[in-house]
Amino acid sequence: MPDIKGSDIEYGANGDHGMGYLAQPDDGAAPGAPHPGVIVIQEWWGLDAHIRDVADRLAREGFVALAPDLYHGKVASEPDEARKLAMNMNRERAGADLDGAVRYLLDLPNVSPKKAGCIGFCMGGSMTLMLAASNTAVAAGAPFYAGFMPPPDQLAKIQAELFCAFGADDAGIPVEKVRELESTLRSHGKNATVKVYEGAPHSFFNDTKPSYRPAAAADAWEHSLSLFRRVLQ
Repeated sequence: MPDIKGSDIEYGANGDHGMGYLAQPDDGAAPGAPHPGVIVIQEWWGLDAHIRDVADRLAREGFVALAPDLYHGKVASEPDEARKLAMNMNRERAGADLDGAVRYLLDLPNVSPKKAGCIGFCMGGSMTLMLAASNTAVAAGAPFYAGFMPPPDQLAKIQAELFCAFGADDAGIPVEKVRELESTLRSHGKNATVKVYEGAPHSFFNDTKPSYRPAAAADAWEHSLSLFRRVLQ
């Protein structure tokens, strides 16, 4: 398994500071070798061990991955606590944190090309769509079970290629809503693949939760990696 290195970092974010976890390949004798960069956006739990692991997994696949900490150090373990953190999150500040994270990532000397991928889960899936709509440096996006769909006029601004993953058994996101997203993206001529996994509930990718579905998670992961490898070159 390839060596990686991970570290907690701080970066500038619209006159303030953001924080997050940076994972990257450990190139050993070839420091500074170029790698594509990917932003990882948290679920409503925060920057927990699972999201750090997703960043580490991307680093093992040859990417430099940055997971911004949108709760600035707070992590939830219970749904009620996570709901409060998500509801109390300053959306404007979170947007600045994400834009700052993209700039920081693309400014790293070992990140090339200077365009970013983005993968996010649940709340982070919705924010992946919003970031792709607002930041043209995002060239590839993989939103997983995005519960909040940006309005059509925002989706129309997306220039990134997308792979969108949903579960057919997601109690919070009806398949009809997923098909509406797919139709809207298609009507605006977006390059987007929307896949609904049979038998998969919400958060089917999170292998620390009972909702984890290995087959669906593995397939969605491979689609995401394929997207990033194709676009970020």
